[in-house]
Amino acid sequence: MEFYRTTYSVQKRVARITLNWPEKNNALDDQMVSELIQAFVQTQRDTHVHAVILRAEGDSFCSGVDPSHLQRISKYDFSQNLQDSTNLMKLFQHIYTLRKPVIALVQGTALAGGCGLATVCDFVLAARETAKFGYTEAQIGFIPAIVLIFLVRRIGEGRARELALQGNIINAEKAFELGLISQAVPAIELEKIGTQLANDLITNNSGTSMGLIKELLARVHGMATSDALEYASHLNALTRMTDDCKKGIEAFLNSKPINW
Repeated sequence: MEFYRTTYSVQKRVARITLNWPEKNNALDDQMVSELIQAFVQTQRDTHVHAVILRAEGDSFCSGVDPSHLQRISKYDFSQNLQDSTNLMKLFQHIYTLRKPVIALVQGTALAGGCGLATVCDFVLAARETAKFGYTEAQIGFIPAIVLIFLVRRIGEGRARELALQGNIINAEKAFELGLISQAVPAIELEKIGTQLANDLITNNSGTSMGLIKELLARVHGMATSDALEYASHLNALTRMTDDCKKGIEAFLNSKPINW
């Protein structure tokens, strides 16, 4: 598959997936969604990649669905709309369940589907001066259906209700207060701090462990408490048998540094 809307690179075990359609504010259309899916599939397959940074060129992170694509889908029948919705769902699911940490770097606007794109990442760092977030779908008669599942998990139902029903746009400070983002940082330091976070994660932590933590978080939500505990107990036991766990225990007991 050729890439027209995104770029993909790997350096020092960190993959960078970049939305690269700045003239359209990195808006989402079928091509952008397909390319992002392929990029995240590649990060999962690439054994040299231990963390992922999702970033964007230009002044905006992602402005939501491209107007020309909105015009097309307004004429779709149900099966066409279901396919388009399913593709967006697959993208969000790929990011959310990827067994490697994903860090979003947000400058400028992250609206509607673009806000959803950030929401499903593990860490969201935002430019303090410019970042804006909003689930504005209701303002055009639409709903943030797919991302709402993940938004509730991130910030709780009460706050998710407020953001989705009001459809208002909030700044980085408010987004941090709500728990929507991990950190608001000076715009000039966004790349630097994001890179440092990625390096800290892959230097200090087992990649296997981080992947299993993400799996656990994705699976136990909604389970009955007894089922969740049983699943967690089995995963706990299996984790103890991994090479990373054996290596980590040996290093800890012998007071030796661990080279992950």
